Amino acid sequence: MKKTYLALNLILFTCICYAQERKLPIDTTVTTQHAVTINGTNINYTATTGTQPVWDEMGKPIASLHYTYYTRNNVRDRASRPLLFSFNGGPGSGSVWMHLAYTGPRILKIDDEGYPIQPYGVKENPFSVLDVTDIVYINPANTGYSRTIPEKGDEVDRDKFFGINADVKYLAEWMNTFVTRNNRWRSPKYIIGESYGGTRVMGLSLALQNQQWMYLNGVIMVSPADYKVIRVGGPVSSALNLPYYTAAAWHHKALNSSLQSKDLLDVLPESEDFTINQLIPAIAKGGFIMADKRNEIAEKMAYYSGLDKKDILDHNLDVPTGFFWKNLLKDRGYNVGRLDSRYLGIDRQLFGESPDYPAELTSWLHSFTPAINYYLQEELNFKTDIKYNMFGPVRPWNNEDDNVRDDLRQAMAQNPYLNVLVQSGYYDGATTYFNAKYTMWQVDPSGRMKDRFEFRGYRSGHMMYLRREDLKKANDDLRVFIQRTMTKGEPAKY
Repeated sequence: MKKTYLALNLILFTCICYAQERKLPIDTTVTTQHAVTINGTNINYTATTGTQPVWDEMGKPIASLHYTYYTRNNVRDRASRPLLFSFNGGPGSGSVWMHLAYTGPRILKIDDEGYPIQPYGVKENPFSVLDVTDIVYINPANTGYSRTIPEKGDEVDRDKFFGINADVKYLAEWMNTFVTRNNRWRSPKYIIGESYGGTRVMGLSLALQNQQWMYLNGVIMVSPADYKVIRVGGPVSSALNLPYYTAAAWHHKALNSSLQSKDLLDVLPESEDFTINQLIPAIAKGGFIMADKRNEIAEKMAYYSGLDKKDILDHNLDVPTGFFWKNLLKDRGYNVGRLDSRYLGIDRQLFGESPDYPAELTSWLHSFTPAINYYLQEELNFKTDIKYNMFGPVRPWNNEDDNVRDDLRQAMAQNPYLNVLVQSGYYDGATTYFNAKYTMWQVDPSGRMKDRFEFRGYRSGHMMYLRREDLKKANDDLRVFIQRTMTKGEPAKY
């Protein structure tokens, strides 16, 4: 009797321990039904959220990626309906940002400029592109609810996940499985990536073609991060920041009155022209620039940035973004945000080279974190004790062999259907709009495919869709792009 009692207790203890393990099922789905009104039309849709494995060469699961898949109901011909794959960036960021604020059927409860409102939650997105395309939001390994298997320790082969080329390779394979499971091989396909997601989708464009035989109709880059510019330094990298300085200073009414009296879109071309034709050559000359020319360039930089001329000269014309964020509004007692310079912060002291904290990100985390946790568990019924990683442990990240620009060029050359849309906020100081334009120009140095590129700018920051006016405009631009690039029976040839 005593042995039986001990055995039952052991079984009960084992069950309790197993139940309390914080592990996601490797392969599972939960499906719910919903409705949303988009541009005045009622749309019934199905939301499927779950996990799908990443396998190694031997067919063993080495990660499980969490995703959310939205399909419009009552579609007669699913084969002709587009499918949009959505990624955020970081690297290490979950898909929460564009999922709950840009293209999805539900968005954050925020004010019209993007500031958090309590009680936190979600509401209908009246501008979502779900009316014209099905959408799947993907969390790469260790972001959102996605995890490597095992989650940590020496057994995790980090080289399979955490680097530019590894990231592209395993995600392309995962997307192949997703398309097969959901019978979407005949659908026109699009990939959208924000921030580091821009690097990701440039690489995926060719990997999907050459490794998975999956051809795309469109690549959309939202506030793209291009490592060929960012963190590289030098005259081009430094000078390309100036048009962003102009935009942010214009927003805060910190420019010379002759510029401040003009509309932003009339001012920026002047700053861009000065940057390309005068500032880059001036910084390239370094200490060997003539003194009178250095003074002339500093005068113009001050005119287009709102910064003090002496500060510009003290930085040898090479003004870091951190200094700009810290000092643009120093006389007013504020710093400005990095990812969105409309946001203001208060530092411990006015003097310094960079702000104490990111004013914009702390504001966003106010509303995004409670909203995604509420939404997935209470509206989509995905129950788990796993923490949703807004930013997950993916570093160190291998940035070697970054050829994604040429990957996109080659994918476009091989695939006449493939078009590119770039979307950027003028007040983004992390991946600036002029950097995005420069990246677009450099993808196709021959210029023979430039008619397949589009750039759209917005009067907001990195996540330009947080501002309601730009949420509508950006979704409309995306909707037009998708509808225009559906080939409707035209052959893929030059």
